[in-house]
Amino acid sequence: MNFYYWLGYHLSRLIARVFFHFRVIHRERMIQSGPVILAMNHQSYLDPPLAGVTCNRAIYFLARKTLMDVPLLGWLLPKLNVIPVNQEGIDRSALKALIRVLKAGNAALVFPEGARTLDGKLQPAEPGLGLVIAKTLAPVVPMRIFGAHDALPRGGGGLHLVPVTIVIGEPIFFTAADLESPAKNVYGRLSRRVMDAIAALDLN
Repeated sequence: MNFYYWLGYHLSRLIARVFFHFRVIHRERMIQSGPVILAMNHQSYLDPPLAGVTCNRAIYFLARKTLMDVPLLGWLLPKLNVIPVNQEGIDRSALKALIRVLKAGNAALVFPEGARTLDGKLQPAEPGLGLVIAKTLAPVVPMRIFGAHDALPRGGGGLHLVPVTIVIGEPIFFTAADLESPAKNVYGRLSRRVMDAIAALDLN
């Protein structure tokens, strides 16, 4: 971890514990070395930093490219391992950067749904995650966050100090055989498989 990431990591851990009674269920399932995709549902802006503290090493994140135009954020976000992405359509340059990061043996957080939920419910998975899986065969750790939508909902409503929990699922390991199915839309199928694993996670 560089200094800025280290500082953000520990600050996020402190804030999470003090204000959101944050807890992680099944932390032992996390893959702590080698390439890995952390795939989590997307509820609020709190999701990236909270997902980041489930891992004992630095991870990479995707974030809206427009954030780079904000003076301070444009300087800071690259130091926090942020990969800018254009959310209007498929940003192939961001996907290629994500693939390079994984092939170099790093961890990366991906939201299969692509965007934050409006109502707190799970959304259908986009095919982008499936493409990254197909190009890297990196294992995927499904994760589900609970409470972040109530804490900081999309569309306003302010910040609410409510408990937030992340449940970590069993890792999914893909092989070349998973890409050889006669079914069409392989990328979509891979993404749905991960999203189904996320949906199966609960607080029990």
